[in-house]
Amino acid sequence: MTAGRLAGRRAVITGGATGIGFGVARRFLAEGAAVLLAGPDDAAMEVAATRLLADDPQQMVVRHVDDLSRSGAGERLSATALATMSGIDILVNNAGGGVITATDHHTDDTIRRTIDNNLWTTLNCTLAILPHMVTSGYGRVVNIGAESVRNGLNGHAIYNAAKGGVHAFAVGLAREYAASGITFNTVAPSYTLTPEIEAALADGTLSEEFRSITDIAVSLIPMRRPATVDEVAAAVLFLASEEASFITGQVLSVNGGSSMG
Repeated sequence: MTAGRLAGRRAVITGGATGIGFGVARRFLAEGAAVLLAGPDDAAMEVAATRLLADDPQQMVVRHVDDLSRSGAGERLSATALATMSGIDILVNNAGGGVITATDHHTDDTIRRTIDNNLWTTLNCTLAILPHMVTSGYGRVVNIGAESVRNGLNGHAIYNAAKGGVHAFAVGLAREYAASGITFNTVAPSYTLTPEIEAALADGTLSEEFRSITDIAVSLIPMRRPATVDEVAAAVLFLASEEASFITGQVLSVNGGSSMG
């Protein structure tokens, strides 16, 4: 296996087929980790795995297809990771998404989907994998949160309810398991220009409402640009590494200064 900052480590990355999750997977593999990609879309994960293995066919990339927000999904994910990688050292709770729109445009269905995709996926996966980390006496759990929890970005109230829960969950676990060898932290990106958003901007399929929200998001960033996937992945890598062994219960904002302090 490739030597690196994560050499010999085994990482589960939810939502790892696209966007930030794919960027994290690529960075982890380059640093020597074995990686399990988890999500509901087998075709997308197959494409992602092929792209990741193109760099080094000897790397270990495992695919796990499931709706991670459903009951029992965390246990199935954990079982796959243990069967294929013989252990779990790192969990990146990246799976998310949902409906970004004005609060009065939401329905029961869009609210439920937004909470499920962001909060329930994190709860299910963490609670299922945590006992194995406790047994081994080691673990790094890194959640992908959101800068909008701090700055109240337009159209994000329901999304923030879900991501705010993700932030708070990590803080609570960090204190509860502080002596267990496991750290819990959150990376909170501002608006991030993923390849998927970039493609939608290029072909005109991004809705006017979402385009307006992203324009506002950039206007709130003193650096006057969105984050890149690589910049977010670098923060996740740091918190997942040995270098962050004394950091727990923290939110690391990757936001170009849109909130400070």
